[in-house]
Amino acid sequence: MAVQSIERRRCLTCNRWGGARTPGAEPDTIEYDENNDRGPCQEGPWHGNSRGPRNACGQWVKWIALEQPAS
Repeated sequence: MAVQSIERRRCLTCNRWGGARTPGAEPDTIEYDENNDRGPCQEGPWHGNSRGPRNACGQWVKWIALEQPAS
């Protein structure tokens, strides 16, 4: 599994990305399979287009699964 941090603000860490991923072991990271690293943009500026780990845009939204539960 590969890991990517939200600091890069790439599509894989965006709430609008529709590919396969899981929250990473470290805070604010995601894990993904490098052999299955593309997914569609959903309701973003690239809606319907396949996006990968190097893609980004100016309307990035942190993936909701990475939000910390309220204390």
